[in-house]
Amino acid sequence: MAEAATAQAARATIGDSEFDRDTAVTLREPGVYGIDLSAGWTIVNAVNGGYLLAVLGRALGDALPHRDPFTVSAHYLTASRPGPAVIRTDVVRAGRTLSTGQASLFQYDDEGNEVERIRVLASYGDLDSLPDDVRTSAKPPAIPPPDRCFGPEDGPAPVSGSSAITDRLELRLDPATLGWALGSPSGKGEMRAWFGLADGRDADPLSLLLAVDALPPTAFELGISGWVPTVELTVHVRCRPAPGPLRVSITTRNLAGGFLEEDAEVWDSTDRLVAQSRQLARVRLAS
Repeated sequence: MAEAATAQAARATIGDSEFDRDTAVTLREPGVYGIDLSAGWTIVNAVNGGYLLAVLGRALGDALPHRDPFTVSAHYLTASRPGPAVIRTDVVRAGRTLSTGQASLFQYDDEGNEVERIRVLASYGDLDSLPDDVRTSAKPPAIPPPDRCFGPEDGPAPVSGSSAITDRLELRLDPATLGWALGSPSGKGEMRAWFGLADGRDADPLSLLLAVDALPPTAFELGISGWVPTVELTVHVRCRPAPGPLRVSITTRNLAGGFLEEDAEVWDSTDRLVAQSRQLARVRLAS
């Protein structure tokens, strides 16, 4: 009992966690923010796209009169690296219920040239002001209990090389979507998992921007290995998630011309659909 109480007390909280520290931005001048992108959220040498979205989402939440992301659309222009970055924001419209802004993240390349890494257009509002009226045909994904699912420690690394982000997450993958790890991909283009942050921090609207892009790519279950870089990612945050683990379901129905889409749903512990996303990603097909 004492050990359980100690573990519970050690859980990180919203606002005081590794995720919050690593997405924190510093206001340099009106609309301009600085940050050191953490190497802890990388896959190989590139910074994870969901982490980047959360970073820009935090900057926009500070720049806009509303704090909660409702819809965020990002175009990934060049691969971001750990280290210093500058975020420039612009308030497009400040409305009574929704405010819209845009933001871009910049870094310097090896020659000292400023390079835009990612550009975002987003609308923010107040999730707590939304009516509690849900009419949906969507159903939570059927995932076995966490103790019957598998974590990164149970199999090979999804991508050869560093995968530091896996140490920041508590992922338990549905065995039905793990054929790729056994050399027998299903060909269905599906990935499902329980999702949480490794330090126990509960989910909030900002961390949902990470959750939609934190699982192994569905391309693995299509028999394609290697890095699958994001071209465009749009996230809709539908409500504030309840405490507890999230369930994430991602599907791909069409791979063509070296690109595929990924549709994600995120469900909270009360079986509420709290976020949806669509992503366009590039795959490197064997020649």
